[in-house]
Formats: sequence, structure tokens, C-alpha cells
Amino acid sequence: MTSSKSNSSKFGYYRPCVGAVLFNDQGQVWLGKRIEDTNKFLNYAWQMPQGGIDAGEDPADAVMRELMEETGTDHAEIIMVSAHWFDYDLSEKLLRNTNKGHFKGQTQKWFALRFKGSDNDFDLNTHEKPEFSEWRWANLNEVPDLIVPFKRDVYKNVVNEFKDIPERIANE
Repeated sequence: MTSSKSNSSKFGYYRPCVGAVLFNDQGQVWLGKRIEDTNKFLNYAWQMPQGGIDAGEDPADAVMRELMEETGTDHAEIIMVSAHWFDYDLSEKLLRNTNKGHFKGQTQKWFALRFKGSDNDFDLNTHEKPEFSEWRWANLNEVPDLIVPFKRDVYKNVVNEFKDIPERIANE
């Protein structure tokens, strides 16, 4: 769902976040397999790097920080930014088990990034609390089917917004 209101008025309800669509030289995107949650209720384990924006942090700085924390590399450059903030509501199970009522969901600004390193640059254990157990490259159009259902509409919108990038990369 695309946010139609000013995001600053929604931050009390939606956690401000960023997402990274990291493209390689073949136009594929980086996906991480989430470490299985102890509550064992997530059936769709793959996602792109994403995370919260710290107070006072610029979203572009946040996406590079999140990329480093979750993938172990920041060998990337921003090539496009989503025109919209995309919102999703957390599932009822997550609201009960992990959120403790702080946020209804997330509002996300998404960034397309071009990977400038090699596959050996990825280190999922860089951060003290790793988010992913493994990673892989995938075609952009596959991604919405691999994400938890409550985030699927956001991923479809992000894929639609960045759909021309793989072809542009292939034609360079």
C-alpha cells in the first residue's frame, strides 16, 4: 500500500524503515534467508535487506548502514529511490509475540543499489545479531512470492517501481 499522508504524522503508528534492492551485474537481486524465529511462525524466509531508520538519520545513510549490518558489505551505490513510502501492517501473530504494541507496522522508503563488489564480500556474521543464515541471487520478479504474506503487497510495489533496472543493467 502506498502511503498517501505525510509520513511524519504516521511514525507514531508505523516504524520508519528503509529497504535495499541490491542488483548484481546480471540484474539479479540479493536475498537473505531469515534465521528461523524462535516463535516458528514465519513460513516465508527470504527477504531483501531492510531495517529501521535511527532518530535523525537520513534514509540514504540508513540504507547503507542496514546493508552493511545485514550483508556484511557496503560495496554498493544508490541508483534509484522509490517515489513513495510503502506501508504494511504487522501480522496479528507478530503484534502479539514480538512488537509489544509499539508499532502497527512499518513505513518504508526503498532504494535500488548497484553492487560494486564480489560475492566474497558478503559476511552474514558481521553484525552481533545476524538476521540471515544464507543468501542468494534471484530474479526481481520472483521476490514477492518468497516474502511473508503481510509484506507481499509492498514487495510487489517495489518490484513494479524498479522493474526496468534489470534490463538497463543487462544493456550496459
